Amino acid sequence: MSKMKAAVCYEAGKPLVIEEVEIDPPKKGEVKVKLAATAICHSDIHVFKGEIPWQIPCIGGHESAGYVAEVGEGVTGFREGDPVVVSLLVSCGRCRYCLTGYTHMCSATWPMDTESRVRNRKGQSLAPCFKTGTFAEYTVVDQSQLVKAPKDMPLDRAALLSCGVITGFGAVVNRAKVPPMSSCVIIGAGGVGLNAVQGAAISGAYPVIVVDILDEKLRKAKEFGATHTVNASKEDAVEAVKKLTGGIGADYAFVTVGSVNAIQQALMLTGPRGTTVIVGLPRFGDMLTIPPFIFIKDERTLTGSYMGTTQLHTEIPKLIELYQAGILKLDELITNRYPLEKINEAIAEVEKGKVLRNVIMFT
Repeated sequence: MSKMKAAVCYEAGKPLVIEEVEIDPPKKGEVKVKLAATAICHSDIHVFKGEIPWQIPCIGGHESAGYVAEVGEGVTGFREGDPVVVSLLVSCGRCRYCLTGYTHMCSATWPMDTESRVRNRKGQSLAPCFKTGTFAEYTVVDQSQLVKAPKDMPLDRAALLSCGVITGFGAVVNRAKVPPMSSCVIIGAGGVGLNAVQGAAISGAYPVIVVDILDEKLRKAKEFGATHTVNASKEDAVEAVKKLTGGIGADYAFVTVGSVNAIQQALMLTGPRGTTVIVGLPRFGDMLTIPPFIFIKDERTLTGSYMGTTQLHTEIPKLIELYQAGILKLDELITNRYPLEKINEAIAEVEKGKVLRNVIMFT
């Protein structure tokens, strides 16, 4: 048992509490990681606001990287000091989904589904959000949640790969498998949306159209590979997209904001046989109302993408190579860096919608 600082959510809608807590050593198959950087993702904010059900009190944070501090029994692939990317994706390697190449959908049950390795001073268990709980100086995770990073890889950039990058990039490359010269429209130019733009651009899509309501974000989208932009607060997005796609509509639409209205709009941005992919998380309980006729007559498709349909241990290394080759942009995704003590300030900035990724730095 050792002590560390953590940002704890004790009540939905209230600021996180920075306090000293206790963390246990890793158990069989687990690894203790000393965090270097954790980015703030909207999924964590949904938990803190009570929009995603979770056990409280809890420790959020899941888009992270750090160094191996200690390994549990049976762990052979990692040793103390290894730089690692920490993901919420966990895989057993034995269930139907793991055996058929869909490790991101592993159906096994895990200790961290019901247990925690962290307690506060009162002995109260602190649940790790998304099996990670990385708004803390250390975390304990299953070994399958880790991917080694090169020693020269900046860990604040590496942290982005564990969620925001793979979610947006993978939705395009893995889930939709966008062919070259296909037309794509991305709704939302936030951290996930810009990575969908990168995925489309690297796939050879054209045009790559980004829809948002902030000109500043639309300008940023051009830097990430967008060929055209539409400010939906100033013009009709459906008409604008149709004009840019020969009057038909896009082949693919990706909804990277958590809005059912955006999902319904995206369906209208695609043409016949178009595919719409839901990427952002709406609030639990939100419902869609869609006329089924559009799926029959026009053969449209509506689907989702969980964590970019990512094969963690093969794709993270490839994305690192793309970054090191100057093809994948990561530096440009980070807006600000904060110490753990200022996490509430960092979260407030994210909620305003004007930053891409704020990162909590531990070292």
